[in-house]
Amino acid sequence: MISSSFSSQTQTQTPAPRRKSIKLNTTDNLITQLHNLCNQKRLKEAIQILNQIERPPASVYSTLIQLCCQNRALNEGKTVHKRMRYSGFLPGIVISNRLLDMYAKCGSLSDAQKVFDEMSEKDLCSWNTLISGYTKLGMLKEAKKLFDEMPERDNFSWTAMISGYVRFDKPKEALELYRMQEMSLLSKLNKFTVSSVLAASAAMGCLIIGKEIHGRITRAGLDFDDVVWSALMDMYGKCGSIDEARSVFDKLVDRDIVAWTAMIDRYFKDCRREEGFELFRQLMKSGIWPNEFTFAGVLNACAAAAAEEIGKQVHGYMTRVYFNPLSFAASALVHMYSKCGNVENAKRVFNGMPQPDLVSWTSLITGYAQNGQPDEALEYFELLLKSNTKPDHITFVGVLSACTHAGLIDKGLEYFHSIKDIHGLTHTADHYACIIDLLARSGRFLEAENIISKMPMKPDKFLWASLLGGCRIHGNLELAEKAAKALFEIEPENPATYVTMANIYASAGRWDEVAKIRRSMDDKGVVKKPGLSWIEVKREIHVFLVGDTSHPKSKEIHEFLGKLSKRMREEGYVPDTNFVLHDVEEEQKEQNISYHSEKLAVAFGIISTPPGTPLKVFKNLRTCVDCHNAIKYISKIVNRKITVRDSSRFHCFEYGNCSCRDYW
Repeated sequence: MISSSFSSQTQTQTPAPRRKSIKLNTTDNLITQLHNLCNQKRLKEAIQILNQIERPPASVYSTLIQLCCQNRALNEGKTVHKRMRYSGFLPGIVISNRLLDMYAKCGSLSDAQKVFDEMSEKDLCSWNTLISGYTKLGMLKEAKKLFDEMPERDNFSWTAMISGYVRFDKPKEALELYRMQEMSLLSKLNKFTVSSVLAASAAMGCLIIGKEIHGRITRAGLDFDDVVWSALMDMYGKCGSIDEARSVFDKLVDRDIVAWTAMIDRYFKDCRREEGFELFRQLMKSGIWPNEFTFAGVLNACAAAAAEEIGKQVHGYMTRVYFNPLSFAASALVHMYSKCGNVENAKRVFNGMPQPDLVSWTSLITGYAQNGQPDEALEYFELLLKSNTKPDHITFVGVLSACTHAGLIDKGLEYFHSIKDIHGLTHTADHYACIIDLLARSGRFLEAENIISKMPMKPDKFLWASLLGGCRIHGNLELAEKAAKALFEIEPENPATYVTMANIYASAGRWDEVAKIRRSMDDKGVVKKPGLSWIEVKREIHVFLVGDTSHPKSKEIHEFLGKLSKRMREEGYVPDTNFVLHDVEEEQKEQNISYHSEKLAVAFGIISTPPGTPLKVFKNLRTCVDCHNAIKYISKIVNRKITVRDSSRFHCFEYGNCSCRDYW
């Protein structure tokens, strides 16, 4: 009986340990399965498994939170955190820091702050994580409050605050933080802190502090890796010390394309284009491939300098390396050719683009407008609209310019009103300047004044200058005085206003007022800008001033112009001497009109190139009426296409006609 009873008791007790073993095995399997899902980045399925585990261990929460952080999965992260609270799990400092990091990187700083406040124990990582989260979102006041409350700080703490100030355009605060006594006592700066401080110096244009930092890191023996070298180069460049920047660039051991591009762009921004182009040539020989940023920077410099030959060389290289026609470097090509007056090449590149962007459309439209082809400009604008590309403010400046250059008044007004009524954009100051230019040139001053009176912003100098130019054409003295008064207040040092008003007074026979204008210029030290023209022949730029005799071929140029003048008179040319007096802004009137700078440049181009070679001349001021008339005759006599790019537009002379149709 005893034996039987004992046996029965033993049998009734044995199932319990088996159930516990099965339960343990099931939990272990679920945990293993969860970790496998996390390794496979299957977050949502892993969270479903989490809900099946009664009391998940710390490793499970740690793994899940880390995956939520990596995927920036805020909702899933909140689910895991909620499960943690529900299960009664009390996270230690490591998992709390991971929660902080997850919320901060997902942009939920309120949740991060809540976790931080609930932490019974915080280490340096806790403080740094939350400060970094605040600075990355630009919440600098909150970050600085935490920073000030920190019991201790390390390099990461300083770098997070300084880089945050730099990132959100507060370089002054960044430098003040750097110069704090505690910062200066740090035994060692790291490259990230140094780079941030150098970036702040660059943003402030503070060369003295930048040099101080350079000296300090040199004395401290900080490793000069590419990050530090690049920051130094950027600082010197932005502070205007280009030679120092180049010195740093030359010390770089492994110069990547980013460093090359930055140095080349710095030369261009400092108007040292020849050095920029030369460095680009060195890049071509270095074996390092330029990227689209490099190409775009060089092409934009070519556009600014009207250096079409160099632009063509860059285009050739881009073609050989099979550049991406969808990149913005292709847009820069369209822009370069348009600015250089070669709209045919601009159109060719444009047509080769699978999906032209708005910059390309705008560049081509503006190129046609400035080259005296308004019909083509407006045609491409209509094509832009049909392509479902939305025009912007800059596009409409090109469209209105096309109407202005062609005298399309009603069409221009129609486009002007469509900016707001049809396309939902707001009128900018540039739009108003264009429409006032269009109306003033045509003598429709009442409409111009009506538009000015209803402008939502104050008229700028470009608008008043456009109005003044129209008054000069039509002799509207009263309105001219109003425009000039506004211009004298905005830019009293600009000689153009004084000169234009002197011309208008002279036309009206108001010689006493002309004398007053000249005395005012003398009293204020305002000097007329001399006109100069230049032409490129055999890859060399030749510059001419009015009446210039300094050129090596000056004698041949003047002799050729003398012979050409006789032929021109035979063809019916009559010098327009009136505009020597009135167009003082365009050319210094003390010299004879026969030797204006653009005529000298054209003559040099003719005698220095084979017959029939097209010529392209550039001028810094608006070409005068007499030169415009004379070059029409010259183009017919020598049978050449002569393009003159003045401060306003391109004039393409051919067979005795100009693309502007004598309206400019």
